[in-house]
Amino acid sequence: MALRMCHAQGIIKGIGYIWHRLQGKRYLQISPQAQIGYGLYIAHNGPVIINETAVIGDNCNLSQFTTIGANEGQAATIGDNVYVGPSVCIVEDVKIGSNVTIGAGSVVTKDIPENATAVGNYAKVINYNHPGRYIKNKWCHKN
Repeated sequence: MALRMCHAQGIIKGIGYIWHRLQGKRYLQISPQAQIGYGLYIAHNGPVIINETAVIGDNCNLSQFTTIGANEGQAATIGDNVYVGPSVCIVEDVKIGSNVTIGAGSVVTKDIPENATAVGNYAKVINYNHPGRYIKNKWCHKN
């Protein structure tokens, strides 16, 4: 809730930043500067770390022990309807397309195309069969 308030306008934005600071660094380390779409689901309440330069689309599922980071520069850009399995590290400025599944324990260092399933250390596309199938209860918003 505090993260959403940080992206509001006026006094609500200020309250959001205060609330975010009061929450401290517990199991979720999500910078208020990170751009996160609607319908983000974090399994098992984390721990999850999201870099301030990360961009995450709508209806993404992040499993426990996920890190989206960058040592220098821009962090990852993740499309819509992406499932990220447990213990996944997404490193540096990679692009992950929409409707992607990333398997448990993967280390993503290169771009993943849309509609793909990728696994391994370093993550490689293994197929294009039913990616994103673990995304349930998708958030729908109207423009």
